[in-house]
Amino acid sequence: MTQARRTIPILPQGATLETPAELDACSSAEPFALMVLGDSMAPEFVEGEVILIEPEGLATDGSFVLAQLAGEWIFRQLVRHDAGWRLQALNPAYPAADIPGLDAVKGVIIQKSRPGTRRATKRYVE
Repeated sequence: MTQARRTIPILPQGATLETPAELDACSSAEPFALMVLGDSMAPEFVEGEVILIEPEGLATDGSFVLAQLAGEWIFRQLVRHDAGWRLQALNPAYPAADIPGLDAVKGVIIQKSRPGTRRATKRYVE
């Protein structure tokens, strides 16, 4: 069953689509949380889990990242590929996207947790 694609804008606090705030402000360097939607990163990340993103995190081969690609935000695994990089879903039903460099990466996932359960937390960076 194919789910409808959902687009959720990611903006700094106080910004709107009509009057966006400066993304280069100090607050843009602070970690933030997002909820996983869809099944593109299953089985490691399931819908409803909360991921913590570090905008200043070190993106390396195998890191889970939040990237901006063709004007859209995408959550994928960063994989070294030939002379460049690839954003790859863990679910093989979703296509991979080649990127020329790491400029598209806007943050590294450092932790995930399942709402309502204190023990269901996993860290990806120490």
